[in-house]
Amino acid sequence: MTVMTPKFGLGASVLRLEDDRLIRGAGQYTDDETRPNMLHAAVVRSPHASARFTLADIEAAKAAPGVRLVLTHADVAELGDIPCLANPGMADGKPFAARNAPVLCADTVRHVGDAVAFVVADTAVQAKDAAELVEVDYEPLDAVADLNAVMGEGAPLVWPDAGSNLAGKMQVGDRAATDAAFENAARTVTIDLVQNRLVCNYMEVRSAVGEFSEEEDRYLLTSGSQGVHGMRDTLANAVFKVDPSKIRVVTHDVGGGFGTKAFLYREYALVLFAAKRLGRPVKWTSDRGEHFVTDTHGRDNLVTGEMAIDDNGRFTGLRIAIAANLGAYSSQYGPMIPWFGMSMATGLYDIPAIDVSCDLYFTNTVPVDAYRGAGRPEAAYLIERLVDQCAVELGVGRDEIRRQNFIKPEQLPYRTAFGRLYDTGDFAGHMAEAMRRADWAGFEARRAAAKSKGRLLGIGMATYVEACAFPGSEPAYTELTSDGRVTVKIGTQSNGQGHATAYAQFVAEALKLDYDRIEVRQGDTDETPTGGGTGGSRSIPLGAVSVRRASQALAEKLKKLASNELEAAAADIEIEGGFARVAGTDRAIDFAALAAAAKSADDLKASGEFTQDECTYPNGTHICEVSVDGETGAVEVTRYTIVDDFGVTVNPALLAGQIHGGVVQGLGQALLEDAVYAPDGQLVSASFMDYAMPRAWDLPMFDFKTRNVPSTTNALGIKGAGEAGTIGAAPSVMNAVADALRPAGVARIDMPATPSRVWKALHAAGAA
Repeated sequence: MTVMTPKFGLGASVLRLEDDRLIRGAGQYTDDETRPNMLHAAVVRSPHASARFTLADIEAAKAAPGVRLVLTHADVAELGDIPCLANPGMADGKPFAARNAPVLCADTVRHVGDAVAFVVADTAVQAKDAAELVEVDYEPLDAVADLNAVMGEGAPLVWPDAGSNLAGKMQVGDRAATDAAFENAARTVTIDLVQNRLVCNYMEVRSAVGEFSEEEDRYLLTSGSQGVHGMRDTLANAVFKVDPSKIRVVTHDVGGGFGTKAFLYREYALVLFAAKRLGRPVKWTSDRGEHFVTDTHGRDNLVTGEMAIDDNGRFTGLRIAIAANLGAYSSQYGPMIPWFGMSMATGLYDIPAIDVSCDLYFTNTVPVDAYRGAGRPEAAYLIERLVDQCAVELGVGRDEIRRQNFIKPEQLPYRTAFGRLYDTGDFAGHMAEAMRRADWAGFEARRAAAKSKGRLLGIGMATYVEACAFPGSEPAYTELTSDGRVTVKIGTQSNGQGHATAYAQFVAEALKLDYDRIEVRQGDTDETPTGGGTGGSRSIPLGAVSVRRASQALAEKLKKLASNELEAAAADIEIEGGFARVAGTDRAIDFAALAAAAKSADDLKASGEFTQDECTYPNGTHICEVSVDGETGAVEVTRYTIVDDFGVTVNPALLAGQIHGGVVQGLGQALLEDAVYAPDGQLVSASFMDYAMPRAWDLPMFDFKTRNVPSTTNALGIKGAGEAGTIGAAPSVMNAVADALRPAGVARIDMPATPSRVWKALHAAGAA
């Protein structure tokens, strides 16, 4: 039987509508923005990780060519700090003691790149030249940058008044039940892991344009973001302390976000403040060097995991201890990211008792916050590396131990020991399909053939689950315009995922309208009253359902309007191709005429809103095969297989792009990327000369397939997919690397498994 690919709606593999404009260079990114009489800004940043300072001389900078303004802390003292919005519960019941970042530092800097002054000039070059003329007297202080060092005795204090670098302690689970599980265990297995720190290197560095209207007494910020409403509200409520109606935030095209562009940064407040002071637009654009030392980093944890196992090989208890690096300040959601990971600690396994603790530490480093997956990659990495270690120490197959301990389909819906409610899935099913597609059974023959050529082969799997589309809603608004086109407005924000295409599919489905007559609008606080932005893979599971409902509601309004014009019952009206017609006749009216016939604007507008009360839980299996050169330590990924359960696929082409990109980011963490600080807090890997990024030649062609079980939580069965590739990739790659090195006597290897690190591990094992 031939399966027809749908043209509209769910399952249609529509090519990205955005791409024609973007590949022709017609994108509208923030740095493309120009304004009449626009000024440009540069930030004076600390070269020290910890220091007290005084501004010795700013007059030379003020007198420099083209300079219009030099701002210091005293000038912006009326502004509130950049706030931490997360408040996870601490183990002692006390609230988390946030340490917010000042817009400009007063007398102390706490990481390299901390902001000291802000210079505005006629051109960007003049602003940068003048910034170098600002004389700052620094009194360097001892710094601490590494988690091992910060946990040691006598570590320098990032916040001396706190008396400790320990920012807080979190704990989830049942400690007594877990202790009992370990006391009664037939076997326990322990693993220590490093979650290396990452720099989120999106293609488009941050930029911002600030404007102020004296007539309206209102600010306008234009900047790349992952949601304009949250940024507006934080600016208004916490920094400028004005009603949110006094600030408009606009985002056009965004060249990558990955969590890091969700946050409010100092420069956004500074361009607005300076614009009001000078009465002219002010623009700031980061360079890549600034990006490395200012934009929030990701991950950076030390983890110990322990599993209790009974006589039958069943997991009975899980104990995890995490040390998490917050950086110098508590970023917007930074303290919550480890909590998200803790909540997913059990993965796909039926583990009745858990005890997960997390200690949060301040260090003299760039703040750490959400980066693609936001805690869930950390959770999957720990549980999947630990489960592999259990299989090795018990002498059983890695698939066997998973199959034995998976939550079974008949147990669903299943509430984890943390309280997460998994609704649907077939975990053993997607693992079996991935093993078949990866030719798991034929691996040993391939390993033997490679050994004869002096190469070490390894194969690894990761069976992951993540939480997406956190409870809430994302209203959508549709409107028929006077030219017969349909506009959709919604408060999510595309960062390159293809929202304009995905949302248009649901409009096209409801109105049988060609895609070139549909416009999707995001990124303007004046156009939609609310918006949750993009993050946590929420845009399609929540937003698409709302768009569908808004489109269906608009279709009903148009049928009613057409029924009056065509003198027929609304039930007899059909809509297709930009026309409303009486079924079975040639009597029709086009959308433009229909818009002209409307008695009120409300006749042409509709809205839809879907509210979800629980997360969705996409899951799947990644299998990676690697080849290691024993002479150089170089790791080559030779095969990569993915079988995922995303509930329902909206657009196969868009989905594959998301998964491929996510896998590359996870592979980058596993094999290449590492943000390395020197003991004095200097970022050693502060450019692409020292920070390795994955390239096309580092990758094989991915074998990607879905094996979907629709969600019962989501109205359309969608589970979400934006972060899944990253979550499954790192543990599958590292399990494969560990499998390749184990026969050579290597007992431990941490991310990133660079050639140097692998070579040293092999030679250390050989010497031993």
